[in-house]
Amino acid sequence: MASIRELHQQLISKERSCVEIVQESLDRIQALEPKLHSFLQVTNDRALEQAKQIDAKIAAGEEIGLLAGIPIAIKDNLCTQGVPTTCASKILQNFVPPYESTVTQKLIDAGAVMVGKTNLDEFAMGGSTETSAYAKTANPWDISRVPGGSSGGSAAAVAGGECPISLGSDTGGSIRQPASFCGIVGMKPTYGLVSRYGLVAFASSLDQIGPFARSVEDAAILLNAIAGYDPKDSTSLKVDVPDYTQFLTTDLKGKKVGVIKETFGEGLDPEVEKSVNAAIDQLKALGAEVKEISCPRFRYGIAAYYIIAPSEASANLARYDGVKYGARIEDAENLMEMYTKTRSQGFGAEVKRRIMIGTYALSAGYYDAYYLKAQKVRTLIKQDFEKAFEEVDVLVSPTAPTTAFKLGDKSQDPLSMYLIDLMTIPVNLAGLPGMSVPCGFDSQGLPIGLQIVGNVLREDQVFQVAYAYEQATDWHTRVPKL
Repeated sequence: MASIRELHQQLISKERSCVEIVQESLDRIQALEPKLHSFLQVTNDRALEQAKQIDAKIAAGEEIGLLAGIPIAIKDNLCTQGVPTTCASKILQNFVPPYESTVTQKLIDAGAVMVGKTNLDEFAMGGSTETSAYAKTANPWDISRVPGGSSGGSAAAVAGGECPISLGSDTGGSIRQPASFCGIVGMKPTYGLVSRYGLVAFASSLDQIGPFARSVEDAAILLNAIAGYDPKDSTSLKVDVPDYTQFLTTDLKGKKVGVIKETFGEGLDPEVEKSVNAAIDQLKALGAEVKEISCPRFRYGIAAYYIIAPSEASANLARYDGVKYGARIEDAENLMEMYTKTRSQGFGAEVKRRIMIGTYALSAGYYDAYYLKAQKVRTLIKQDFEKAFEEVDVLVSPTAPTTAFKLGDKSQDPLSMYLIDLMTIPVNLAGLPGMSVPCGFDSQGLPIGLQIVGNVLREDQVFQVAYAYEQATDWHTRVPKL
């Protein structure tokens, strides 16, 4: 799969037309979907129409931007005007948004061509893309395994070469963990850097939209397009957005890298540990100063997250009651029965589980004991990171404690599924930028990811370290044989 710059060069030199590039992506999707199930919707006609418009601009001698004519897949919890947005849930199976999310509008303005909407865990709740009401997505490296989640469809689409880039959302690791499992680059930006307007809410204080790509440079180009202030989003940050591609240098002399002590030890797969340690040695070889850093409250991230996120989810999902939009069960005799039947038939088991946890944690008599305490722990985790960034520029850790597990392995054990996000969750709780880059393979040929975490709005340093590491290795060049 060619990079964004290579495809752009082919377009402006008229070596290939945009229609040819988009058709190649659509053909690949058609060939692989019976195996991968990355997509819930494929927008053939719309994509080819957009491609024709780009070709017309080129023919007329107009200048086009880097993303113009580039095929992109969009996670199906981002509203797309006129195209169904289901969140992989039966309760939204017939929902067609009357408006465009801010990020997808920015991509339309940049000329990117949406080839379809990707599968996810229902309402982005899960770590394997198995809680989708419609399909289970497979990992392109081994189709008997999960691609990670909740943005598994977006990750598998890029890893499988169905499109060069895609968008996901990350609430507790839902971009970085599938990027690690699928052997690609995935980034969660600083909370508030990318508008959440039109992103169907799961946990509003944690959700953030970000890019998937085959290379760090492609991720930087995509983040350039979607980042920036949006008055429609009250949590959007009013900050200047730099061109992230200008930070892509291979020299790490003087860079201080902290290794998070608490992410090693019990529960970490030995093969993952070996690859991540080799990646840390590579950063040293590139001139970085590496030191061990302790974030003592890191381990409490999972406990705090699984109170805060379900609490926010229970409030956000209260709107799906069969009244205004989404599915409605018609054979109810009264309003309460309609609510009950619509929600019990419309939501899957994992979503119901989280709604119940959240409603319990927020209920009278338990709010202080659970929700308030979790928020205090969240503050302590944030303080640990702040202290760490007084000493170093970026922090590194494994992205996930294991490589991709078999489909069905953890479906009956929610707790073991939750523990897969052990390394990524604290980054969301603190609102920091984090990226997963490929750093090796285990003995079964499954990808391993290195997580690089920056301070608030220091995406520049994350990109610099990630790019230098990527250019010194060839992990990102390897592709699954499908």
